[in-house]
Amino acid sequence: MSNGGLGGSMTNDMRPLVHLVGAGPGDPDLLTVKALRLIQSADVVVYDRLVGEGILDLIPAGTARISVGKEKGRHLLPQDQINDLLVSLARPGRRVVRLKGGDPYIFGRGGEEAMYLAAYGIATEVVPGITAAAGCAAASGIPLTHREVARSVRLVTGHLRDDQSLDLDWQSLADPACTLVVYMGVGTAGPLAEGLIAAGLDPATPVAVVEKGTTASQRVLRGVLAELEADVARWRVEPPALLIIGKVVALAAEQEVAEWVGAAEA
Repeated sequence: MSNGGLGGSMTNDMRPLVHLVGAGPGDPDLLTVKALRLIQSADVVVYDRLVGEGILDLIPAGTARISVGKEKGRHLLPQDQINDLLVSLARPGRRVVRLKGGDPYIFGRGGEEAMYLAAYGIATEVVPGITAAAGCAAASGIPLTHREVARSVRLVTGHLRDDQSLDLDWQSLADPACTLVVYMGVGTAGPLAEGLIAAGLDPATPVAVVEKGTTASQRVLRGVLAELEADVARWRVEPPALLIIGKVVALAAEQEVAEWVGAAEA
């Protein structure tokens, strides 16, 4: 797509704008106030699969909705076509909301979309959302950091590269004083566990799998690292699901955390 005709002579008031909005981890109550305001005043909302029905129900009936949902092995639109769609929708005076699950800048490809739009003279406003790591951990009573237990937290993706390998620094991740949160890691639970154990992490390290976190269908499943692959298969975990690996997982049992509405635990 050529960027001719979208030169830099426009004033800021005339410049097209796309709002990259984080929808949070699933529960509509966890939307930010600004996200809700933008959703309810948008002319068009372009949304991903991870944006739940409860949030979509907040979009006014007369607002145009475009689903570009992506999941493993199935894409309604590939990313390059999503980029071009946003460019075609952006017009001065039109409020375009690009609605993404979690936070746009945490494994949400928000940076790629913002850079692509900028190449066509289109400004972006990024509205952060509660990322799945924070939302799922809170909903399951797992503190991601805890004094004398976990001094840091790492967020990584379990998504495979084109060569079907995991591009991870195993030695730095196998830190017993660090909490590891894996997005998109259900399908690669076995290689993840093997890589961490081979790098020196204790096979008995506690693990939690949070399925459909912060929703009425939430399940929190607990085990140990060495049995992660077998447990994921036995539990029949379905995405979206998050893996939390580290000693902090065991701390949930020492709290009286209110059960998330409708959630199940195993």
